[in-house]
Amino acid sequence: MVEKESMIDKVMRLVKFRDQIRDIGTIAHVDHGKTTTCDSLLAGAGMLSWEVAGKKLALDYVAVEQERQMTVKSADASMVHEYEGKEYLINLVDTPGHVDFGGHVTRAVRIMDGGLLVVDAVEGVMPQTETVLRQALREGVKPVLYFNKVDRLIKELRLPPEQIQQRLVKTIDEVNNLIFQLAPKEFKEKWQIRVQEGNVAFGCSLHKWALSYPYMQKTGITFRDVVEAYNAGPEAVEELAKKAPLHKILLDMIIKHLVSPVEAQKYRIPIIWRGDLNTDVGKALLNCDPNGPLVFCVSKVIVDPQAGEIAVGRIFSGTIKRGEDVYLNRAQSTQKVQQILIWKGHQRFPVDEVPAGNIIGVIGLKGAMSGETVSREPITPFESIRHIFEPVVTKAVEAKNPKDLPKLIQVLNDLAIEDPTLKVEINEETGENLVSGLGELHLEIVEYFITRERGIEIVSSQPIVVYRETVKDLSPVIEGKSPNRHNKFYITVEPLEKSVYEALVNNEVPEGKIKKKDDVIIQKLVDAGMDREEARRVKDIYNHNIFVDATRGIVHIGEIMEMALNAFEEIMKNGPIAKEPVIGVKVKLVDCVLHEDAIHRGPAQVIPAVRQAIKDAFLQANPLLFEPVQTIRIDVPAKYIGNISRLIQSRRGQLIDMQQEGDHAIIKAKLPVANMFGFTNEVRSETEGRGAWFLIDSKFERLPMEMQEEVIKKIKERKGIE
Repeated sequence: MVEKESMIDKVMRLVKFRDQIRDIGTIAHVDHGKTTTCDSLLAGAGMLSWEVAGKKLALDYVAVEQERQMTVKSADASMVHEYEGKEYLINLVDTPGHVDFGGHVTRAVRIMDGGLLVVDAVEGVMPQTETVLRQALREGVKPVLYFNKVDRLIKELRLPPEQIQQRLVKTIDEVNNLIFQLAPKEFKEKWQIRVQEGNVAFGCSLHKWALSYPYMQKTGITFRDVVEAYNAGPEAVEELAKKAPLHKILLDMIIKHLVSPVEAQKYRIPIIWRGDLNTDVGKALLNCDPNGPLVFCVSKVIVDPQAGEIAVGRIFSGTIKRGEDVYLNRAQSTQKVQQILIWKGHQRFPVDEVPAGNIIGVIGLKGAMSGETVSREPITPFESIRHIFEPVVTKAVEAKNPKDLPKLIQVLNDLAIEDPTLKVEINEETGENLVSGLGELHLEIVEYFITRERGIEIVSSQPIVVYRETVKDLSPVIEGKSPNRHNKFYITVEPLEKSVYEALVNNEVPEGKIKKKDDVIIQKLVDAGMDREEARRVKDIYNHNIFVDATRGIVHIGEIMEMALNAFEEIMKNGPIAKEPVIGVKVKLVDCVLHEDAIHRGPAQVIPAVRQAIKDAFLQANPLLFEPVQTIRIDVPAKYIGNISRLIQSRRGQLIDMQQEGDHAIIKAKLPVANMFGFTNEVRSETEGRGAWFLIDSKFERLPMEMQEEVIKKIKERKGIE
């Protein structure tokens, strides 16, 4: 009797066939059914029983996810599916839908070539649908569309087949408009969703059925059959799931319409890697060459209590082997690959080696962070992973019992490693630790992990808003002298051109120190509206600020530039007004006098002098605070419009738009984050629990002048600044 091949054996057999691999992920608005859909895919691949699929939520493996029925971390699984007589390996990443956990989506799209965009058939395109699609398209990830919860159109809205189709076509048009706006130029038309082409499917993940145009043509099943099945009752729906199994329709669509790593890397590598494509490394990356130089990109780090830090990512080139030494290009350190892991749901299996094109976990890469590039020799790293939204809400967290302080610090460090959208500032002397996240829910989940998962009792403060510092005018030229008086630096500070600042915010220009003339960055700055000569002199782009070396003919300038940039970044991190981060500022070094002897112009001389000059220039350029402001969408029954309008006005908000369709209203408004604490409960209260709101956009805008002084004073008091 021939022994049946296990799923892991199948996976290991297929990792070598790059054309038969699909690296994909789910992307969607919160509660549109990504994880339920993944259950059916896992069941179809024989990794989950049919009885529990759709209810188990297997990829929600963290306790809080099961409790709240909400994905808060991305999860990985490898599965095998047969299509047209050939087996394919599908590496699947299930991502969160709630905006507060959008950082996990940003990191996941780096290792995906294709995205299964899941849309609730009733709700259609929602704010987070647009956000996650933008994140995916920005990194060259090709989408296919799946309409989930089609049963709601039949059972709740009671629509006939013709109206169901009209509604779905309207949503397809919206998705195509987004693809046309956001996709790379050469794919705006190619990646359009078209029912007849088969890159869109309709179904119900909970009931495990789906349909696509090719499958309907092949089997003769129509929408009318679906409506009749639901009218007939549960047994007819179960029969429908047997005739049109969801996993088959979706996985067939994924294999046919999403591309292999070999094809995807040809157009994705120029988007996500800034190195020379004509080098051995560049050619290997473009071709996904398993025999080329090793290039492994870390998308996230899991801190496992038993295994330690697991770096999860994708091999873009070469083959990674257990026991070999590798180089971390951002951390600039050499580490040993202790173990290589592949996934079956949340279970991990160790293997000895894996070639290019696959998603894996690696144990042993100490110090690796999200976005790290791992190779054997130093190379140009991948573009850093930039998140769409920034942390704007902070809480002070202290251990209730002083003896738990070391444990709390360890947990906070682990959380910061796992989630780069979480900012943690630890003060080991006072025991106060500041944790900044994307919203109230983000910080709520952090507190859950600390108390419930790690068993540490804590005391946390009320939420605090994170502000930004900037300037309104051009400062005079300010002199900064080194402590030994032998070096002088002349600096100006001014606001960044609005168009350049917007380009930085939209991640159109990569951030980082510029070691040599980079024609790509220069051109991007010029396209954004900067003078070409000035763009050629940009030395550092940091947190939406720019440092320009405007000096001429200074002999030793190259030797002190790194120190000057360190001073610049230090001030941009903790601004001169109230030690809040700085945005939208251009710092220019216009001249300097340097001592001939290198010993007299070391870091202890240069850094304090440049730091003080930037600080003084900043304070003479009309400094002011910007506050975080969120644009939101509120969905409510029409009769509550008045209540919501009053609520928005009472919180210093601004009504932007209002649309009414029957007895349902969609309100768009802009509110300061400082006035949004407790907003969710008030919306529920004002609408008898029938209203919900979603984030559309988040940006920093000028705090009203009459509030500047009072807010600065409060921040200084809180931070103990004189």
